[in-house]
Amino acid sequence: MKLTAGELRGLFLFEKLDDEKLAWLAENGTIETASAGDTVFREGEPATCFYVLLEGTVSLSALVNGDRVEFARSDQRGSYGGATRAYVGETSEHTYPHSMHAVTDLRLWVLPAETFAGIMRDWFPMAVHLLEGLFVGQRAVSTVVGERQRLLALGALSAGLTHELNNPAAAAVRATEALRGRVAGMRDKLARIADGRLDGSRLHELVRFQDDAVKRAAHAEEMSPLATSDAEDELGDWLDEHGVEGGWDLAGTLVAGGLDADWLSRVTAAVGDDYAELAIRYITYTVDTELLMKEIDDAVRRISGLVKATKQYSQLDRAPYQTVDVHELLWATMTMIKSKIPPGVTIVKDVDKTLPPIPAYAAELNQVWTNLLDNAIGAMGESGTLTIRTEREADCVVVEVGDTGHGIPPENLSRIFEPFFTTKPVGEGTGLGLDISYRIVVNKHGGDIRVTSKPGETRFRVYLPITPRPQPA
Repeated sequence: MKLTAGELRGLFLFEKLDDEKLAWLAENGTIETASAGDTVFREGEPATCFYVLLEGTVSLSALVNGDRVEFARSDQRGSYGGATRAYVGETSEHTYPHSMHAVTDLRLWVLPAETFAGIMRDWFPMAVHLLEGLFVGQRAVSTVVGERQRLLALGALSAGLTHELNNPAAAAVRATEALRGRVAGMRDKLARIADGRLDGSRLHELVRFQDDAVKRAAHAEEMSPLATSDAEDELGDWLDEHGVEGGWDLAGTLVAGGLDADWLSRVTAAVGDDYAELAIRYITYTVDTELLMKEIDDAVRRISGLVKATKQYSQLDRAPYQTVDVHELLWATMTMIKSKIPPGVTIVKDVDKTLPPIPAYAAELNQVWTNLLDNAIGAMGESGTLTIRTEREADCVVVEVGDTGHGIPPENLSRIFEPFFTTKPVGEGTGLGLDISYRIVVNKHGGDIRVTSKPGETRFRVYLPITPRPQPA
């Protein structure tokens, strides 16, 4: 079965061809059909045919690290695929760069690759030369720029992560070193208390007070600087009055552990005046030890949280297409770029915690958030307000990233998603970030990105469908 020349003219690819060329194509092309779920052609196989869609819906996908990832879907009559570059180089060396799947039943107009290459070279020789240069040049530019951009992004994230990890790691090391000294001091005081002269009942009472001090230190409420200073002055005076040498040095630790003069009075009454100072120093070492262990615990938890955020950001050990909570992805991305946010930038979070999870390529959405947040931070400079807002609109989850920067000029708004277009100074941007983000959101997730901008207020709104898209077989 074949198409007529008139039917071919109705396809946008061929509408400008003369009658002779249309008649030739009608004679040499054929019509094929495919059922929903069929694979029309598979990535890596020899590219033998050029396909034009007549009826139905197709999806294009590629293998990424062993997982099949859809990057385009179309039901437009006249859409094409297959051996689209057969006229570049030797036809026999070409393979399909991706796979085409039938989402619904299809009708396709098919032309052999050798025939397609021949007519392109014969009918459009100048265009072929230009396209060959474009393909080769664009491939080289994309490869070099893409690798450079990935290396820069990896370097920036690595530097930021190293900086974030260094602080809690250094805190844990310092606390561990101090802890050794406190434990040694506590052993010394315990040995002097338990030298046989303090009877067993009083020693048991001291141990009971020690346990109570540990509990108080674990749940001590943080006081204001003024309240802390007043409490330390009061306790320091009490320690001096009771003959405790260097009481001012002990007061800070005891106050931080939630202890006061009344509590210490009960300790001294329990052990007697002869052992009062030793008991107070022993309790001080106990509180200091507990506070240091709490500091180590906080530091380790911060490190664990950063590692978890890194795994969430990179989606290590996770399926590429999964059901995700957009808030988890956003906060993981915020953790990764935290070091890039200037102190003068205020972060405002206005999120709808009732939003349902959505089906998505999580690692790639993290790339979208990185690009949008990085652009917003860059637009504001050293000060401003970064707003992250989430909400539901119809069957979509909406994520909005807003900034109070200089804005995007009106003449550039229609071009910001074009590849290699950038408003940043030479050497500071590749112009690929928003193009990549657009393709991830629109082509892969079936969503949309919209932008409004004026000086002092720029908003990028990302729409992501809640209902899963049918995945190719």
